[in-house]
Amino acid sequence: MPTEDDVRRICLDLPGVTERPSWGRPAWFARTLMARIWEPGVLTVKTDEREALAGTAPETFFWTPHHDRSPNLVLVRLDRVAADELGELLDESYRIAGPPGKSRS
Repeated sequence: MPTEDDVRRICLDLPGVTERPSWGRPAWFARTLMARIWEPGVLTVKTDEREALAGTAPETFFWTPHHDRSPNLVLVRLDRVAADELGELLDESYRIAGPPGKSRS
């Protein structure tokens, strides 16, 4: 089961990613926000597959009404996601957030 420390390590291994608080929680930024601890054990990431993820694994992936305005955001229960899948999610979120110094294509 991945932990917040695993999230931190993966994020900070990506070029140009920094960590700073967002709404009082640990968050990681590329050009924009790419990941944030929503609450203990729950991570917010950006994805182009929110509906598909929540549709196939709603016990792992979900969102709240707060996220309705942001169709790329999905919440991930860390105790239900595999480490390799977490890495893939964070890579995608990094791409969507826009690597520092590069414009999104």
